[in-house]
Amino acid sequence: MSWYNEVEYIRKQARLNNEFFANSLPMIASENVLSPLCREMLITDFHGRYAEGTPGKRYYEGCEIFDRVEEKAMELAKKLFNCSYADVRPTSGTTANIAVLKALIKPGETATVLDLANGAHISFGKWGGAGVRGINLVSYPFNDEEMNIDVDGAVKLIKKIKPKLCLNGRSVFLFPSPIKELAKAAHEVGAYLVYDAAHVLGLIGGKQFQDPLREGADVVNGSTHKTLPGPQGGMILSDHKGDTDDDKSFLRKIGFGVFPGVTSSYHLHHVAAKAIAFAEHLEFGEAYAKQTIKNAQALAQSLHERGFKVFGEKLGFTRSHQILLAIGPGKGKQASKKLADAGVITNMNTIPGDEDPLNPSGLRLGTPELTRIGMKESEMAEVAEFYKRIILDHDDTKKVKRDIKDFRKDYQTLCYCFKENFRGYDYFELV
Repeated sequence: MSWYNEVEYIRKQARLNNEFFANSLPMIASENVLSPLCREMLITDFHGRYAEGTPGKRYYEGCEIFDRVEEKAMELAKKLFNCSYADVRPTSGTTANIAVLKALIKPGETATVLDLANGAHISFGKWGGAGVRGINLVSYPFNDEEMNIDVDGAVKLIKKIKPKLCLNGRSVFLFPSPIKELAKAAHEVGAYLVYDAAHVLGLIGGKQFQDPLREGADVVNGSTHKTLPGPQGGMILSDHKGDTDDDKSFLRKIGFGVFPGVTSSYHLHHVAAKAIAFAEHLEFGEAYAKQTIKNAQALAQSLHERGFKVFGEKLGFTRSHQILLAIGPGKGKQASKKLADAGVITNMNTIPGDEDPLNPSGLRLGTPELTRIGMKESEMAEVAEFYKRIILDHDDTKKVKRDIKDFRKDYQTLCYCFKENFRGYDYFELV
């Protein structure tokens, strides 16, 4: 008996997946599409190799060439984010978060966090990495109207409870966080401020969002595959320079949190792709980040004009790549499914006041991938019209899906990368 039929089954599903996204509107805020040069790295020999430790200090032989790649990746990351320390080993944003938690806080100690219903990321919740670490979590007060941390209340909280860490981890990230004020309060009580930039890392690198390191954050963690359109992975940044004993100890703890803390080897082919993504973002990131935000703002305005309840109206809806919609009590899941049936890919999301994450009342939308394939503000009005037809007008989803497929015909090639005009959704057979 041959198992090759099973192989062909998987290949068929991969082709179908490419075709599905080529004909849809991919609007998950945490997703993007990889450039051809980044993609090339994923099928190199690096894929099968191991490298534990740091360049020049390995537990395996044969790493000399890869050491040059990792050193270049760190060099480019420091240039892109204007910082003195960059660790490109974490295999995801969550892995980076857990590494920092392992490094900087002990079980039973206290950290301040956002509540999940107010847009926090699960890794900083009691069910995620923070909970696994056994940390006592205290939530910041939140301003629902501004969709942000209540600055005065948060500062008072920090000064009162004197946490070990002040965490800013968000999966709903419409507006910059009040980092200057939080960092000042944190440092006054001897705490570190950790900024999870998973969603906005590319906007920061493109100089279109707040610069958390300059505003006082001690550590910035992030994902390398959202608004920074690289491979799946994570990274850790800091501007602690290691020029004092305390600084050296701080950076040593961070490095130890990564290895042996939460990684062994760390997907060397992804590190190579990260290096290329950093170089591409140095070249194209400012224009890409600027257009991504413009598109989000244009889409939010167009949705608002068509009758949707869009959060953050008084502040211009968004200053990032994200939009948050209120659909109706417990109706987020139903709406996201209906959109997907018509070819619009989003995710249900909790909004302020929600208590059940499995039956939320909102939708989270993102513009990174639509921007990556060349769409601009004028196309956002057409995208908003698709939303209206599906959710408000209850048009036939099969008809809308055909219209979306036709709309997508002109948006198949990638922008904001080297070797532009690469068809981002084509399936390439090696054999």
